[in-house]
Amino acid sequence: MINKCSTILICLVIFAFCKSNAQPYILQSVGLAKPFQLNLYFGDQGKGAFVRYVGQTGNIALRIKSYKRDTSGRSDGQPDDETFIWEEMIDGKVNGTYTLMHNINAVEKASYWRKKDVKKFNLLQLESKVEVGNDQYLLHGALISFNHFDHHKLSIQYADGKLFNTLLPSLDSPNPVRRSYIADYNFDGYDDIAFSIPDAGMGVYQEFSIFLYNQNSKRFEKLLEPDNSNAKCNCLCDVTLDPKKKLLFTACRGGARWWQDVYRFAPNNKLVWVRSKDLSK
Repeated sequence: MINKCSTILICLVIFAFCKSNAQPYILQSVGLAKPFQLNLYFGDQGKGAFVRYVGQTGNIALRIKSYKRDTSGRSDGQPDDETFIWEEMIDGKVNGTYTLMHNINAVEKASYWRKKDVKKFNLLQLESKVEVGNDQYLLHGALISFNHFDHHKLSIQYADGKLFNTLLPSLDSPNPVRRSYIADYNFDGYDDIAFSIPDAGMGVYQEFSIFLYNQNSKRFEKLLEPDNSNAKCNCLCDVTLDPKKKLLFTACRGGARWWQDVYRFAPNNKLVWVRSKDLSK
C-alpha cells in the first residue's frame, strides 16, 4: 500500500518530469555553416510525433519505429532513459529517420538521417527563449493542442481545415498535472487520445477524458462515461486495457474499498458492463 508521503513524492516526480520535458524540444544541427533548427513534438511512447522546421511552414509527421525505456539506472538513483526512433513521413513515404534519447534532465543524443543522400546530422538541444506554450500532437493528420498545467482548453485542427474546440475537466487538486495518453482504447486498430486529472476528492485515482478516432468520419469523438446500475464506479477512472481480450477496466475508491469495473465495447462504441470486483479483498 502506498502511504501519503509516497503519494506526494510520486506527484512531485511526475510534475518535475513533465515540467522539465515541456514540449517542444528545440533542436539545431551541429557542424554546418548554415545550421537548421526544428521543433520536435511527441506524446506517449513517441506516438503523435511531428517536426516543424524553423523558417518553413507546415508539420512533418513522424511514425514511431522503435521505443525503449532503460530503467537500469534506478539502482543508483539515476533517471530512466528513453530512446525513440521515428520515420519521417512525406506523401506516405519514408524520407528520413530521427533518433532521440532523453531523460528527466535533458536530451542526451539526437540525430537526423536523410534518406536521399544517406547523410546524418547530429542535433543539439537549445534552451527555449520564449515561454513554453501548448503541447501538440499530430495524430491521423489532426493537430491536437492542449496544456498539461496552465489551462483546460483542447483544440483539434483537422486536415480538411475544420477546427474543434472544447474544454477538458479543470484541474482542482493541489499541484495539479494533466496527463496525456495515446492508445487504441476501443481496439479498432486506430490510436485514440486521452487525458486524465486527479480526482477532485482525495486525488487517489485519475479521472479520464477519452476521445476515440472514427476512421469513417476522420474525427475524434468523446467516449461517454459508463452508465450501468451494476457498476461500482460509473466513471472513466484509472483506465487500463486488455488488448488481447478487448476489455477496458476502470477502478475507483469508495469509502475504504477499491473497486474495479470491466467493460467491453458494443459496435456503436458504447461501453457494456461485464462484471465488477472488490480489489480490497
